[in-house]
Amino acid sequence: MDDPRPLPFDDDDDVPEATAPPLSVSELNALVKGLVEGSFGGVTVEGEISNCKAWSSGHVYFTLKDDFAQVRAVLFRTQARQLKFRLEDGLRVVIRGRLSVYEVKGEYQLIADTVAPHGLGALQAAFEQLKRRLQAEGLFDAARKRALPALPRRIGIVTSADGAALRDILRILITRHPSASIVIRSARVQGEDAPGDLVKALRLIAKVPEIDVVIIGRGGGSAEDLWAFNDENLARAIVACPVPVISAVGHEVDFTIADFVADVRAATPSNAAELVVDRADHVRARIDRAADRLRRAVDRRLAAGAQRHERCAYRLDNWPVKIALRDRDRDVLRSRLVRALGTRLTAERARFDSLRRRLERRDIRRVAADLRGRLLQADGRLLAAVTSRRHRAERLAGTLAARLDAMSPLAVLGRGYALCWNAARTGIIRSASQVNPGDRVQVTLAEGELGCRVEDTRPRGPERSEGAERPEDQRGGGAPRN
Repeated sequence: MDDPRPLPFDDDDDVPEATAPPLSVSELNALVKGLVEGSFGGVTVEGEISNCKAWSSGHVYFTLKDDFAQVRAVLFRTQARQLKFRLEDGLRVVIRGRLSVYEVKGEYQLIADTVAPHGLGALQAAFEQLKRRLQAEGLFDAARKRALPALPRRIGIVTSADGAALRDILRILITRHPSASIVIRSARVQGEDAPGDLVKALRLIAKVPEIDVVIIGRGGGSAEDLWAFNDENLARAIVACPVPVISAVGHEVDFTIADFVADVRAATPSNAAELVVDRADHVRARIDRAADRLRRAVDRRLAAGAQRHERCAYRLDNWPVKIALRDRDRDVLRSRLVRALGTRLTAERARFDSLRRRLERRDIRRVAADLRGRLLQADGRLLAAVTSRRHRAERLAGTLAARLDAMSPLAVLGRGYALCWNAARTGIIRSASQVNPGDRVQVTLAEGELGCRVEDTRPRGPERSEGAERPEDQRGGGAPRN
């Protein structure tokens, strides 16, 4: 039963009486592909490359974009091999190709037939790309490059066998360094096969025994003619060469990648030969200068020897007289020597006797005996002095004892006198007025003491003499007056 509902996006007037069967996705994409490829011929598109990726199959897939849109693009292997530069992100290019639809994903894409850098030649773009990449790897660093040998014995040359560059190099080398051995490896220097041929020739010549330096290059030409020396494989072969490499490509204004990676860059092929033999010229000049110096030194040495020979011959002319004079001088010297030895021996003998006497005076036995005698004398003097001092002390002690005994109160008491003390024995009573009747006093005698009580006091009358004794004194009632 037919569906009475209209199909989407169809006008009512165009509705067929009988609807066609539905299309599959593959059929639809095929129709779109045919429509796109039939409607568009060749197109030229300018844009910036992004998301660029080269597959192992050799195809290169990328996106071409501007500020507002983007489109997928592909460069197949056959066209990619013909590119002189490498596609990379950020590169602005002009692509000539055709539009197509990738049926598997239903996406339309731009199939590129030719790709050219925008505003820059393809060769120049490829040159700048390779230069930046190799410089980033350090292949241009001066520290990596080697110095040319001072005197190369075997020189290798890689160039075209039919070019003028080879003739120029050989002319200079044969003229200025004829002793050098020259090895030539012919190679194509122009065309698509030239880079591989140059790499092969360089590797073969590097294997030649005792090769010292290699010159690689060609004469002048356009950028396309010199393009073989901008090959990456050739640049890496130059770096890997075990001996120093001189790059001599084109004229002085021409620069190639080989010039940057080579150990030395020559402005021209002739200049490369001059650089090689220039070191040899320097060595020869140094050898010549050394030979001149050696010759002058030998001449000076011969002249000095001749002068010595003449002096010796002159001395030998009157040898008997000279021998006699030498004998006389010998006798004079012998007599002077004998006198000097006698004087010296006398002086030494006197010095020895002086030392012997000084040593004898310092003999330990003599010194000990002398010290012993001096000690005995000092001991006798000391004993006499001590005895005399003791006698004087004894006499002085006797005198002082006699004087002390004479002045002692005990001696006075022994003659019958007495000392009268107060009861506390703190003072001597010298006057009767010092006590009162009934007071107790202490009386010290020559032998013992008396405790007494005062019965009566009488002052001493004026008629009595100072030395007369009172009856009380004779009875022991008083004390003598001091």
